[in-house]
Amino acid sequence: MNINYDFKPTFTLMTANLEPGESIKVEPGAMVAQSFDLSIKTGMGGGKGVGGFLKSMAKSMVGGESFWLNTFTAGSNGGWVSMAPSAPGDIETFDLAPGQNLFMQSGAFMACTSNVQTDTKFQGLKSVFSREGAFFLRAFVEGNSDGKIFYCAYGALKEIEVTPQNPIKVDNGHLVAFTDGISYGVAPSGDVKTSIFGGEGLVLELSGSGKVWIQTRNLEALANRIIPFLPQQRSQ
Repeated sequence: MNINYDFKPTFTLMTANLEPGESIKVEPGAMVAQSFDLSIKTGMGGGKGVGGFLKSMAKSMVGGESFWLNTFTAGSNGGWVSMAPSAPGDIETFDLAPGQNLFMQSGAFMACTSNVQTDTKFQGLKSVFSREGAFFLRAFVEGNSDGKIFYCAYGALKEIEVTPQNPIKVDNGHLVAFTDGISYGVAPSGDVKTSIFGGEGLVLELSGSGKVWIQTRNLEALANRIIPFLPQQRSQ
């Protein structure tokens, strides 16, 4: 599968060029345009059977993802499909090897190759103090071949290498994804005065060995800026 990116990093459009018979699974609503010789089939995002139904329900109810996924398959002449996230921002590709996991925040998943599966992972009690949500979305390969996952952000994406000697802190709402080997906790951004009046509150402390991706914009922060300007409904 050959991937092209246009208009990076602010309004990224991703195009997957498919070989004959090749498929890609796409989040509903992400498709922008496609060639004519493509078939589309809608199925549960968690896979087939009872197990797939339960995984799809978990992804939808607690993971913030769609219950369904659309699978685009190229015909005998191949084809292409272009897609984009709902919020303006960047898209990146992660090459997923067998036995490897990629963890994403709610809303970051956009598409994957046909051999990639997703489920949810509970963050634990620390999620109570974090605005990142109670569950991560976990992507992994089904089978012995490599897969690809395509994840998106609000704003541009930055990759950071985390080592035991170089842990990092990330503001709530800016974490997008991370690889195996990364652990995190929730902590105040500074002393009591800084945490209350500094505008940062609680932050995420990420440590271990692996890669972390952050986004340059925060959708919740934008919503908080807009809400005061929205017209108020008058009580009857």
